Amino acid sequence: MPADLRASATHERWCALVDRLDARVLADRFTSLLPAVPDYDPPPVPMTEVLRTGTLTFAALLDRLRSEDVAEFLPAARDVGVTRARAGIPITSLMTAIRLDFTVLWHAISEIAEPEDAGLLVRQAGVVLAAVDEYAGQAQSAYMTELHRIREEASSVRQGLIARLFQSPSPTDVQLVQIGGDLGLPHDAPLLVAAAIGDDMPPLRALIAEGERAGATILTHHLGDTLIAFTRSVDYPGSRIATFLRGIADHRVGACAAPRGLVDVQESAATARVLAQALDLDDTRAMTWERGWARVAQERLAHAGHPVIADVERALDSCGPAERERLVDAVRDYLITGSVSASAARLYCHRNTLTNRLGRFARLTGIDPFVPQQAARLVVGWA
Repeated sequence: MPADLRASATHERWCALVDRLDARVLADRFTSLLPAVPDYDPPPVPMTEVLRTGTLTFAALLDRLRSEDVAEFLPAARDVGVTRARAGIPITSLMTAIRLDFTVLWHAISEIAEPEDAGLLVRQAGVVLAAVDEYAGQAQSAYMTELHRIREEASSVRQGLIARLFQSPSPTDVQLVQIGGDLGLPHDAPLLVAAAIGDDMPPLRALIAEGERAGATILTHHLGDTLIAFTRSVDYPGSRIATFLRGIADHRVGACAAPRGLVDVQESAATARVLAQALDLDDTRAMTWERGWARVAQERLAHAGHPVIADVERALDSCGPAERERLVDAVRDYLITGSVSASAARLYCHRNTLTNRLGRFARLTGIDPFVPQQAARLVVGWA
């Protein structure tokens, strides 16, 4: 028999076998195997839906096996991919379920084949496998597209809720409870708010991603040119949130507490932004209010045309470099400790020596470090 006739006869026999298969019967067999697949016991979608899409799937596969031309599975594959993504089935479980299609098809064809069809089945095994793989690829593509759309919708809704926290008028207490519930964050839970600007934003984004991969709830919002991030500031030691909070301390951000939770977020974010703006090139850690308030005050006064200690600097110009350094070191350290004895020990000098330097500074500048109201100018000016 000529080769083309043999090929034609082989194809006719193959189609004859495929024609004896019923898509609904195959779908029933498929559903009987489904409970063994992870996340399908019980099925996350109604069994009627499983049978419906299963019947469509096997009808498409049978059409593909009959045709010598490449057929598309898009309608059936898209239906399965989209519905399973909406049902929240993991992609690995979906792919495992789809691979059962080959098992069902091959067993069904083997049952109706005659002994003399053995060679035909061997030759066509790759065709069946290729059809199932092609279908699986299209279903996976539809699944990932739908999953991306779902995530974008969820992200859009979440960002809308977060943006409401920064709008005027501020949300009411009832609205805050609702927003907190929708965001998965107790509305009155104390929060840590961090702000980053410019080149400091990518490291903060990386830290946020790391925290989210660990399961922490970290919310973000853009306030002008500033990235704002906030999360719960109270959790068990060693937890994912505690790890994130420790990481914040080692990043160039402005950091501020929101002790009353969501009601304080807008004000705390504004403060964190100001602290982030106060970072200078030498700063390598987070700028907190405790550490940064004086620097913020200095910059605001200077911007308003009121240098804080310009007169002090001019008075110190009358000293030699060595004396000026000793006087400034003495005053700076005393402003940190508030104790003559402690500062003398830190500077490796006698307490009387330190007292004399502080007195000398007061006579030169007119600013007495022992008088808090006067010393405050130095704290701000040297911040």
